[in-house]
Amino acid sequence: MKKVFIGIGALLVVLVAGLVVLMTVDFNRLNKDAYYVQITADGKVKEDKADNGEIFKTYWYELEAYNENAEEKALTFSAQKNLRQDAYLKLYVKNGTEVTSYDEVQFDELPNKVQQQMKS
Repeated sequence: MKKVFIGIGALLVVLVAGLVVLMTVDFNRLNKDAYYVQITADGKVKEDKADNGEIFKTYWYELEAYNENAEEKALTFSAQKNLRQDAYLKLYVKNGTEVTSYDEVQFDELPNKVQQQMKS
């Protein structure tokens, strides 16, 4: 009987730990390559219509991005709003060109080589 309670207790601990991981880890950012861009123009607007008739906009950007070694790559990504002019973004990229997420960062948070590249 004691072994059954220990087994149930261990299973409960594993389930709770799994739920905590699922709630706190952002899998869109996990183990992705980081690239940095500066927003220099408004995104190209694409309007879509939902099944209920509601229209929503997606803003598409195609920009040159730099990794921490200042190696350049053209990346295309979207946002649900028009991003702020001159904002710096950290893009999370998988499979070479697929942007899965982004965060706005300050200039001093960029790697030094990227800062030098963006100044020129």
